[in-house]
Amino acid sequence: MKKKLLLISTLIATQLFAKTIDFEMMDSNPNRISPNSSNEILSFNSSIKNSVHSIVNISAKRHLEEGVDNIPLQMFNDPFFKRFFGDQFGNQFKQNRIQRSLGSGVIISKDGYIVTNNHVIENAEEITITIGDETTEYNAKLIGRDADSDIAVIKIDANIPLKPIKLADSNTLLVGDVIFAIGNPFGIGSTVTQGIISALNKNKVGINRYENYIQTDASINPGNSGGALVDSRGALIGINTAIISKSGGNNGIGFAIPVAMVKDVVEKLVTDGKVTRGYLGVAIADLDNEFAKVYKRKEGALVLDISAETPAAKGGLKRGDLIYAINGKNIKDKASLQNTIAAFKPDEKVKIQVERDGKDVDLNIILGDRTTSLTETPTQVNNNIFLGGLKLNVIDSEIQKRFRLSSDTTGILISDVEVKSKAEKAGFQAGDIIIQIEDIEIKSFANIETALKKHDNRFKRVYVNRYGQTILFIIQ
Repeated sequence: MKKKLLLISTLIATQLFAKTIDFEMMDSNPNRISPNSSNEILSFNSSIKNSVHSIVNISAKRHLEEGVDNIPLQMFNDPFFKRFFGDQFGNQFKQNRIQRSLGSGVIISKDGYIVTNNHVIENAEEITITIGDETTEYNAKLIGRDADSDIAVIKIDANIPLKPIKLADSNTLLVGDVIFAIGNPFGIGSTVTQGIISALNKNKVGINRYENYIQTDASINPGNSGGALVDSRGALIGINTAIISKSGGNNGIGFAIPVAMVKDVVEKLVTDGKVTRGYLGVAIADLDNEFAKVYKRKEGALVLDISAETPAAKGGLKRGDLIYAINGKNIKDKASLQNTIAAFKPDEKVKIQVERDGKDVDLNIILGDRTTSLTETPTQVNNNIFLGGLKLNVIDSEIQKRFRLSSDTTGILISDVEVKSKAEKAGFQAGDIIIQIEDIEIKSFANIETALKKHDNRFKRVYVNRYGQTILFIIQ
């Protein structure tokens, strides 16, 4: 009887506490399709063969002065290799010599325009190219280069018909698309490798100022710099630029500049010999979880500071504005804003949509010229919450001397942070200067009292100046 009761109890308990999961299942018996029969071979040759003939090998010569470290092995002289992997793969020695760097390029017009990476031809005194695996060398002329995007245009006058590559629309790419990388790795001649698109819109790689990379697992090696990334039709979708590797080998993480950005930069270089970009004049940051507590939107670029006499200042942008759209195009983050503004020309009028104190505000701003303006400096943001423990001082002559502040410094100085306080854990440091709380600029203790009273019992944005950079804290 006891055993029977125990069994019943167990069954009841099992029923009461059992958990079930409903899985979404694919068909259990899918059809398997053979890629080929006994007399068929799966091949992309017909799709990409024309593109292969559009790829050139680039040799850039530079005179190196005494005292410059070099890599003596030619296969490691690619600037791509040296830029990302250092000189640890060759012996370092010092002498006067000519350095020959290897890279790739893509023919983009019948009259001889070729696009490549800026770092392939940078500081080159002589540029020569060969087409594919041919041996004939052509002298190339530098048309223009743009270090911020790592794109350059060169031109040759050839006495043979050239085969320019066809361009795809990189805005339609999808993760998982089959792609091919074509270039001149290690100087061994034209080579094709296959992979897929691993990711899109990679913008925090830290290579260039303007980043919007296609990530791929196709083998990209030294010498591939400036070569083509093509889709399964053979259409150009990007220019191979870099890989992430600690050893120097291919680890399946390569990056290419999307053809949409390439096309825009190339057109400017061919037309003007340089790239002019729109300029706003703001220090910006990404909207993280802490900042999102005071904004209704979860995406955008946060304005931390505005330089005086800039388009942003003249157009009415304010510190704390969240830029979420430009001309109706959504702004996802800091990189998105930088790339969008850079795509406009100086003196163009743009409609900037911002969230300000919970309300949407539209601003019409005429952009400046970044090449003639102050550089926009990305600001590192501390995302901790201000929780107390700060000792504050008015900035007088003694404080200016003690903390080496300029005579025109305004705000309230944090002279000390209590040990083991919440403020110390949050990241505040002695020497930080509180310059604004929410919409109130801080020039005196009275301003602080007003701000804290006005915004009591809610999350508040506190801006501090730390060695010339503006840092934002969220406090309650």
